[in-house]
Amino acid sequence: MNALPISQARDADLRFSQKAMERAAARAGQMAVQTGTALIVFRNGRVEAIPPAGNHESIHTTQTGKEPESDYDEKS
Repeated sequence: MNALPISQARDADLRFSQKAMERAAARAGQMAVQTGTALIVFRNGRVEAIPPAGNHESIHTTQTGKEPESDYDEKS
């Protein structure tokens, strides 16, 4: 595994992937507010449904659920 941060990667696609993910997350949040749907995120090993709101204060009052166990063997 490379110890360098992604921002220093040789591959331009990899270097800019973090910013692209941030833009996608922001757009998903905007769409959730516009459509009145919850924003589903995976954080700290749990799936969380963040209710739509014009601000991010609702992020602390989310409904959470534990992710189901995977069928994959982690030893591979």
